Amino acid sequence: MTLMTPPARHTARPHGLRPTPKKRPDPTHFLFLIPTLVAFTLCIALPAVMGIFFSFTNSVGYGDWDFVGLANYQLMFTDPAIMASFWFTLWFSAVTVIVTNVIAFLLAVGLTSQIRARVPMRAIFVIPMVVSPIIIAFVFQFLFAKTLPAAAQAVGFGPLEESILANPDLAWASIVVVTAWQAIPQALLIYIAGLLAIPADLYEASALDGAGAWQQMRMITIPLMASYISINVIIAFKNFLNAYDIIVGLTEGGPGTSTRSVAMTIFSGFETGDYAYQMATATIFFLITLAIALVQLRLTRRKDQ
Repeated sequence: MTLMTPPARHTARPHGLRPTPKKRPDPTHFLFLIPTLVAFTLCIALPAVMGIFFSFTNSVGYGDWDFVGLANYQLMFTDPAIMASFWFTLWFSAVTVIVTNVIAFLLAVGLTSQIRARVPMRAIFVIPMVVSPIIIAFVFQFLFAKTLPAAAQAVGFGPLEESILANPDLAWASIVVVTAWQAIPQALLIYIAGLLAIPADLYEASALDGAGAWQQMRMITIPLMASYISINVIIAFKNFLNAYDIIVGLTEGGPGTSTRSVAMTIFSGFETGDYAYQMATATIFFLITLAIALVQLRLTRRKDQ
């Protein structure tokens, strides 16, 4: 017996209907892009290209210069001060990302639950986001240097009787605390938006099945918030890599160079005539930041789809 293959169906376009032509943007719209493109080219793109070019020279920022090839890059990867600043920046960023996202996620869960005054509390928790980082750094610098040691002496808590800003083993913790304090509101807003997007029916159905609060968190909330968590982690890590203001206001890279970030190392090199050398450092740092930004863009597009 021979099986007959049904004929393929062809979806015919209704008679008289033509595909809608793709509408072209009004050329006038491009006029509004010109000021932005000019500013971006002159203030960002051109200086970046010039910096990369001079990283292959021995320029001190002015005067004559000669090509030295990859000498600056070879020296950079064998410079313990540069490597220490990269290590501190990566370590500090990783720790602060964890602290920021854990606290922001827990706050978001609390501020989206059925508690009183949750809306005014959301406004209060985002205040640190609108305050200048350098002002925050100076305020916490006084707290860590004066208030906290005085309180520790009053209660007899020895480890904190001296300022942690002067302790090479603890100074990094103060930077993590202050940076996370300012970064939490941004992550909090993203988490609140994600939690509010989860249908309430899922929680009601799971409650009828006997699921408790922890089971709902583990089986519903965290899986559905995975994309938001990924985005927050990438954004925070990229921002923390550029840490500068808070570190300058708190420790100025000290004690010694124990809390010196890559950004601080680059700027300090400009003051000592190491322009081309620090341009090589900035180029490598730019490539790392660019890679993280591309990952962020990919995750954002995946979430939109």
